[in-house]
Amino acid sequence: MGENTDMSFNIPDNLLDEIQQNIENLIRDFNVPEENKKEVIKQINYIYTRTKYLSITDDLTGLSNRRYFDNCFEKEFLRAQRYKNKLTLVIFDIDHFKDVNDTHGHQCGDYILKQVAKAALQTFRKTDTVFRFGGEEFAVILTETNINQAIIPLERFRKTIETLATEYQNNIIDITVSIGACEYVDSIKNKDELLRKADEALYEAKNSGRNKTIFYKE
Repeated sequence: MGENTDMSFNIPDNLLDEIQQNIENLIRDFNVPEENKKEVIKQINYIYTRTKYLSITDDLTGLSNRRYFDNCFEKEFLRAQRYKNKLTLVIFDIDHFKDVNDTHGHQCGDYILKQVAKAALQTFRKTDTVFRFGGEEFAVILTETNINQAIIPLERFRKTIETLATEYQNNIIDITVSIGACEYVDSIKNKDELLRKADEALYEAKNSGRNKTIFYKE
Protein backbone atom coordinates (compact mmCIF):
# COMPACT_ATOMS: atom_id res chain seq x y z
CA MET A 1 0.00 0.00 0.00
CA GLY A 2 1.09 3.59 -0.64
CA GLU A 3 0.97 6.60 1.60
CA ASN A 4 -2.02 8.37 0.03
CA THR A 5 -3.69 8.84 3.42
CA ASP A 6 -2.86 11.53 5.98
CA MET A 7 -0.79 9.95 8.75
CA SER A 8 -0.02 13.16 10.65
CA PHE A 9 -0.28 13.41 14.42
CA ASN A 10 -3.51 14.65 15.95
CA ILE A 11 -2.69 16.17 19.34
CA PRO A 12 -4.65 19.22 20.53
CA ASP A 13 -2.50 22.37 20.74
CA ASN A 14 -3.67 23.15 24.27
CA LEU A 15 -2.62 19.69 25.44
CA LEU A 16 0.85 20.11 23.91
CA ASP A 17 1.21 23.51 25.58
CA GLU A 18 0.13 22.09 28.95
CA ILE A 19 2.53 19.14 28.70
CA GLN A 20 5.43 21.41 27.79
CA GLN A 21 4.76 23.82 30.65
CA ASN A 22 4.37 21.02 33.22
CA ILE A 23 7.65 19.42 32.15
CA GLU A 24 9.49 22.76 32.35
CA ASN A 25 8.13 23.35 35.85
CA LEU A 26 9.26 19.90 36.99
CA ILE A 27 12.75 20.40 35.58
CA ARG A 28 13.15 23.75 37.35
CA ASP A 29 12.50 21.98 40.69
CA PHE A 30 15.24 19.39 40.11
CA ASN A 31 18.27 19.57 42.40
CA VAL A 32 20.81 19.83 39.55
CA PRO A 33 23.10 22.63 38.29
CA GLU A 34 21.29 25.48 36.56
CA GLU A 35 23.15 24.98 33.26
CA ASN A 36 21.90 21.37 33.16
CA LYS A 37 18.35 22.55 33.65
CA LYS A 38 18.70 25.00 30.78
CA GLU A 39 20.02 22.31 28.45
CA VAL A 40 17.18 19.92 29.31
CA ILE A 41 14.59 22.66 28.84
CA LYS A 42 16.18 23.51 25.49
CA GLN A 43 15.83 19.89 24.37
CA ILE A 44 12.24 19.72 25.64
CA ASN A 45 11.36 22.89 23.70
CA TYR A 46 12.86 21.39 20.55
CA ILE A 47 10.82 18.21 20.97
CA TYR A 48 7.71 20.30 21.66
CA THR A 49 8.23 22.44 18.56
CA ARG A 50 8.83 19.35 16.42
CA THR A 51 5.75 17.58 17.79
CA LYS A 52 3.60 20.63 17.23
CA TYR A 53 4.88 20.88 13.64
CA LEU A 54 4.06 17.22 13.00
CA SER A 55 0.58 17.68 14.43
CA ILE A 56 -0.32 20.19 11.70
CA THR A 57 1.68 18.76 8.79
CA ASP A 58 0.88 16.08 6.24
CA ASP A 59 3.83 13.71 6.44
CA LEU A 60 3.79 12.74 2.75
CA THR A 61 3.61 16.13 1.01
CA GLY A 62 4.88 18.44 3.74
CA LEU A 63 1.80 20.62 3.31
CA SER A 64 -0.39 21.73 6.17
CA ASN A 65 -2.95 19.05 7.00
CA ARG A 66 -6.74 18.95 7.30
CA ARG A 67 -6.60 19.62 11.03
CA TYR A 68 -4.63 22.82 10.49
CA PHE A 69 -6.98 23.78 7.65
CA ASP A 70 -9.94 23.62 10.02
CA ASN A 71 -8.19 25.96 12.44
CA CYS A 72 -6.96 28.43 9.82
CA PHE A 73 -10.16 28.45 7.80
CA GLU A 74 -12.30 29.28 10.82
CA LYS A 75 -10.01 32.18 11.79
CA GLU A 76 -9.86 33.59 8.25
CA PHE A 77 -13.60 33.26 7.76
CA LEU A 78 -14.39 35.05 11.00
CA ARG A 79 -11.87 37.78 10.11
CA ALA A 80 -13.45 38.26 6.69
CA GLN A 81 -16.92 38.27 8.19
CA ARG A 82 -16.03 40.82 10.85
CA TYR A 83 -13.79 43.17 8.90
CA LYS A 84 -15.23 42.62 5.39
CA ASN A 85 -11.89 41.30 4.14
CA LYS A 86 -11.69 39.64 0.75
CA LEU A 87 -11.41 35.85 0.99
CA THR A 88 -11.56 33.07 -1.59
CA LEU A 89 -11.55 29.38 -0.76
CA VAL A 90 -10.16 26.95 -3.34
CA ILE A 91 -10.59 23.17 -3.49
CA PHE A 92 -8.80 21.16 -6.17
CA ASP A 93 -8.03 17.54 -6.81
CA ILE A 94 -6.02 15.40 -9.21
CA ASP A 95 -8.07 14.09 -12.13
CA HIS A 96 -8.32 10.30 -12.51
CA PHE A 97 -5.93 9.76 -9.61
CA LYS A 98 -7.27 6.26 -8.98
CA ASP A 99 -6.17 5.31 -12.49
CA VAL A 100 -2.64 6.45 -11.68
CA ASN A 101 -2.58 4.24 -8.59
CA ASP A 102 -4.12 1.29 -10.42
CA THR A 103 -1.83 1.56 -13.45
CA HIS A 104 1.48 2.62 -11.93
CA GLY A 105 1.14 1.69 -8.25
CA HIS A 106 0.67 3.59 -5.02
CA GLN A 107 4.31 4.64 -4.82
CA CYS A 108 3.83 6.46 -8.10
CA GLY A 109 0.65 7.97 -6.69
CA ASP A 110 2.60 9.23 -3.69
CA TYR A 111 5.21 10.74 -6.02
CA ILE A 112 2.48 12.52 -8.00
CA LEU A 113 1.00 13.94 -4.79
CA LYS A 114 4.39 15.33 -3.83
CA GLN A 115 4.90 16.90 -7.26
CA VAL A 116 1.49 18.56 -7.21
CA ALA A 117 2.13 19.85 -3.68
CA LYS A 118 5.50 21.26 -4.77
CA ALA A 119 3.94 22.97 -7.79
CA ALA A 120 1.22 24.49 -5.61
CA LEU A 121 3.75 25.91 -3.15
CA GLN A 122 5.73 27.40 -6.01
CA THR A 123 2.67 28.90 -7.70
CA PHE A 124 0.69 30.51 -4.90
CA ARG A 125 1.80 33.47 -2.80
CA LYS A 126 3.64 33.05 0.48
CA THR A 127 0.63 34.61 2.20
CA ASP A 128 -1.66 31.87 0.83
CA THR A 129 -1.78 28.54 2.66
CA VAL A 130 -1.95 25.26 0.75
CA PHE A 131 -3.35 22.21 2.54
CA ARG A 132 -3.62 18.54 1.78
CA PHE A 133 -7.32 18.15 2.40
CA GLY A 134 -7.37 14.36 2.12
CA GLY A 135 -6.43 11.73 -0.46
CA GLU A 136 -5.85 13.52 -3.76
CA GLU A 137 -7.80 16.61 -2.70
CA PHE A 138 -6.17 19.90 -1.69
CA ALA A 139 -7.35 23.27 -0.41
CA VAL A 140 -5.96 26.80 -0.68
CA ILE A 141 -7.03 29.78 1.40
CA LEU A 142 -6.53 32.94 -0.66
CA THR A 143 -6.56 35.85 1.76
CA GLU A 144 -7.26 39.41 0.60
CA THR A 145 -8.36 37.94 -2.73
CA ASN A 146 -11.67 38.10 -4.56
CA ILE A 147 -12.77 35.94 -7.49
CA ASN A 148 -11.44 38.32 -10.14
CA GLN A 149 -8.03 38.39 -8.47
CA ALA A 150 -8.03 34.60 -8.10
CA ILE A 151 -8.52 33.83 -11.79
CA ILE A 152 -4.92 34.42 -12.89
CA PRO A 153 -3.11 32.38 -10.17
CA LEU A 154 -5.61 29.52 -10.37
CA GLU A 155 -5.36 29.25 -14.14
CA ARG A 156 -1.58 29.55 -13.93
CA PHE A 157 -1.52 26.65 -11.46
CA ARG A 158 -3.88 24.54 -13.58
CA LYS A 159 -1.72 25.06 -16.68
CA THR A 160 1.44 24.32 -14.69
CA ILE A 161 0.06 20.91 -13.72
CA GLU A 162 -1.23 20.29 -17.24
CA THR A 163 2.28 20.74 -18.67
CA LEU A 164 4.16 19.06 -15.82
CA ALA A 165 4.80 15.77 -17.69
CA THR A 166 5.91 13.98 -14.53
CA GLU A 167 8.43 11.19 -15.09
CA TYR A 168 8.31 8.10 -12.89
CA GLN A 169 10.42 5.00 -13.57
CA ASN A 170 10.94 6.01 -17.20
CA ASN A 171 7.21 6.61 -17.71
CA ILE A 172 5.86 10.07 -18.53
CA ILE A 173 2.63 10.55 -16.61
CA ASP A 174 0.40 13.41 -17.71
CA ILE A 175 -1.87 14.70 -14.99
CA THR A 176 -4.41 17.48 -14.66
CA VAL A 177 -6.36 19.06 -11.84
CA SER A 178 -9.93 20.25 -11.48
CA ILE A 179 -10.41 23.40 -9.43
CA GLY A 180 -13.40 24.82 -7.61
CA ALA A 181 -13.45 28.20 -5.87
CA CYS A 182 -15.88 30.39 -3.99
CA GLU A 183 -15.50 33.95 -2.76
CA TYR A 184 -16.83 34.98 0.63
CA VAL A 185 -19.82 37.33 0.37
CA ASP A 186 -22.18 38.67 3.02
CA SER A 187 -24.90 36.16 2.13
CA ILE A 188 -22.64 33.29 3.24
CA LYS A 189 -23.40 32.90 6.92
CA ASN A 190 -20.80 30.39 8.08
CA LYS A 191 -17.58 28.68 7.04
CA ASP A 192 -19.30 25.37 6.29
CA GLU A 193 -21.45 27.07 3.67
CA LEU A 194 -18.38 28.59 2.01
CA LEU A 195 -16.66 25.20 2.01
CA ARG A 196 -19.74 23.51 0.56
CA LYS A 197 -20.00 26.02 -2.27
CA ALA A 198 -16.31 25.69 -3.16
CA ASP A 199 -16.81 21.93 -3.16
CA GLU A 200 -19.84 22.26 -5.45
CA ALA A 201 -17.73 24.29 -7.87
CA LEU A 202 -15.11 21.53 -7.83
CA TYR A 203 -17.70 18.89 -8.65
CA GLU A 204 -19.00 21.01 -11.50
CA ALA A 205 -15.45 21.25 -12.87
CA LYS A 206 -15.08 17.48 -12.68
CA ASN A 207 -18.50 16.67 -14.06
CA SER A 208 -18.14 19.06 -17.01
CA GLY A 209 -14.93 17.61 -18.40
CA ARG A 210 -12.21 18.08 -15.76
CA ASN A 211 -8.97 20.06 -16.13
CA LYS A 212 -10.78 23.35 -15.61
CA THR A 213 -11.42 26.04 -13.03
CA ILE A 214 -14.99 26.75 -11.95
CA PHE A 215 -16.03 29.62 -9.70
CA TYR A 216 -19.21 29.20 -7.68
CA LYS A 217 -22.09 31.31 -8.86
CA GLU A 218 -25.47 31.75 -7.14
